[in-house]
Amino acid sequence: MNSRRLLTALLGLALLLPAALFLMPGSATLVDQPVAETRLEPRPEHRFASRLATRFISGYHYHRIDLDADMSSRIFDQYLRLLDPNRVYFTAEDIADLERYRAHLSDALKTADLEPAFVIFELYQRRVAQRVEHARGLLEQGFDFTLDEEYRFDRTEAPWAADRDELDEIWRQRVKNDWLRLRLAGQEDEAIGTTLNDRYRNLGRRIAEFNSEDVFQFFMNAYTRSIEPHSAFMSPRSVDNFEISMRLSLDGIGAMLQRETEYTTVMEIVTGGPADMDGRLQPGDRIIGVAQGDEEMVDVVGWRLDDVVSLIRGERETVVRLEVLPADSALSGPSKVIDIVRNQVRLEEQAAQSELIELPDGDKQRRIGVIRVPVFYVDFQGRARNEPNYRSSTRDVRRLINELKEEDIDGLVIDLRGNGGGALIEATTMTGLFIDQGPVVQVRDSRGRVSLETDREPGMAWEGPLAVLVDRRSASASEIFAGAIQDYGRGVILGEPTFGKGTVQNLIDLDDLSRSQDARLGQIKLTMAQFYRIAGGSTQAKGVVPDIILPTPGDPADFGESALDFALPWGEIDPADFRPMADLSSLIERARERHLSRLDTEPELQQLLEEIAEWEAMQGRTTVSLNEAVRRAEMEESENRRQARFARNRPPHDTVNGPDLSLEEDDDENGEHDLFLTESARILADLIELDREGHRLAHRTELKLQAEL
Repeated sequence: MNSRRLLTALLGLALLLPAALFLMPGSATLVDQPVAETRLEPRPEHRFASRLATRFISGYHYHRIDLDADMSSRIFDQYLRLLDPNRVYFTAEDIADLERYRAHLSDALKTADLEPAFVIFELYQRRVAQRVEHARGLLEQGFDFTLDEEYRFDRTEAPWAADRDELDEIWRQRVKNDWLRLRLAGQEDEAIGTTLNDRYRNLGRRIAEFNSEDVFQFFMNAYTRSIEPHSAFMSPRSVDNFEISMRLSLDGIGAMLQRETEYTTVMEIVTGGPADMDGRLQPGDRIIGVAQGDEEMVDVVGWRLDDVVSLIRGERETVVRLEVLPADSALSGPSKVIDIVRNQVRLEEQAAQSELIELPDGDKQRRIGVIRVPVFYVDFQGRARNEPNYRSSTRDVRRLINELKEEDIDGLVIDLRGNGGGALIEATTMTGLFIDQGPVVQVRDSRGRVSLETDREPGMAWEGPLAVLVDRRSASASEIFAGAIQDYGRGVILGEPTFGKGTVQNLIDLDDLSRSQDARLGQIKLTMAQFYRIAGGSTQAKGVVPDIILPTPGDPADFGESALDFALPWGEIDPADFRPMADLSSLIERARERHLSRLDTEPELQQLLEEIAEWEAMQGRTTVSLNEAVRRAEMEESENRRQARFARNRPPHDTVNGPDLSLEEDDDENGEHDLFLTESARILADLIELDREGHRLAHRTELKLQAEL
């Protein structure tokens, strides 16, 4: 990943933009806001599912927590956060009134008395309707954009507005800000008024359309999130959507989405999917409009997530257009429209791929092979049938290693950036390509029983110098592989601390547990085990800390598992019985010194440090100016910086394929270097040079030595 793309993804993760409620004076006629036609009440199947799920979670979750007063308080806070994450609907007066339920939600779950959850939700619906009415009323007033005032767009940690008057002022600034953003994007006032009036009306309508199944799912997820972040309850409708996505019976763009305030935000781009192949949609982008082909754009701000997903899905080989607010634009930046052809995620694009980097080494070249592994994949059915040519990431990596050997490489980098995991068996067998038999990872279940995943195949596919490149999106199986390589001393780990997901989830079908219930109940995703490295420490929360950390924006503790509410803590068990292959610590220290020296002298790396500093300066920002001149100046400054970076990144045409440049395939048009990969290759080359006798980085198995004798 090049530096711009990394910063783009991180910017989207770190900043919550203002929720989009754009209105303009003189353009709307106020109408009564929609409200639920009938009072929402829990259905019998909800009460039954509550008892069943609560009993199962309490008995089988890896981290068992009693449904006591402390848990009740957690559930209360999580429920309010799910409903009003940016604190723009409820007032402090509302919260004070609702406090009577704080100590009783655990009892509500145990007794299946779900009334408190529905009472809170009913108040939420009324408050949304009032906010919509107030915001649309501001259309008649107009705004003065010459005033110097700041709007606090991120209110996730702000106090609740004291009363309705204070909330009215917050919404005045919110409407003014969002109107200004559209104005800066070049839209005419009349068009802005029409668009935003429709948007607000749709917001009120969609909140009013929530049904009792939605309320129950909100409440149950407040419960599961109060235990730890990866357990969840899925309503029957959510189960159907999940099964559709797993079967790929409907095609889409290959992106994982989540809801942040009123925005649908791109959480992750699926490797090998249409969005990944297109390259324009990035993590952190906010989707504000969806259109089918050449049809009119549908504004989706404030929509339910599953409704947005339904619009994006569609027939294969058809075009969907997305209007997005880019993650790397200024807070006042304009939107852009991206057209993507729907299709399946292609296995070939998910498959491991290789490349060769040549680095100058005196009068010769140091040849470093790279194998990019986007996901740990395997054809489970083919493997179960023992088919001779079933597809797996381990088999593909073995083949690529053999091809790179033919290129006479000096060292190998396994690139796991953005690899969110996959099949556990593949993490084990792929580790086996670089060690000569032995344990790879320990798995501890909820009863404390520990099992061991072990590589049992003798010999190594690659015995030479090895580096593993990771980032904060490397998770689960990636962390198992990197942790094992580090524990064995088999190679050097480079990059940034990994995500830290060291837990295992299973899907439990409540209908299977019930058998006597006519109505469908849904499913629970339950954390039931935890991974531990062979050295004894967990991959949970801390992730894998690289031996040499490359320049990275922000504090690693602010990202990944450790930044999630109620994430399970790091833990430690007894180490497995294994023998390290080498102690690389002295080599790594000397290679780190060379890397730090390059940071001080290499222009490209110095530029990267400048970009990181710019990003970190923006990271803590929670307000934006409502002065039009100030905002325009900020936009121009941001664009000038971007153009300057692009100009510096574009190399002369006759040096693009030079020996000291490594370009990502999809970045050739822009001439942008994958600086992290290039620097990783340089570090591995340094290690090879420092290990002159090759006793620590290269390992020849006893089996092969005997064969050679």
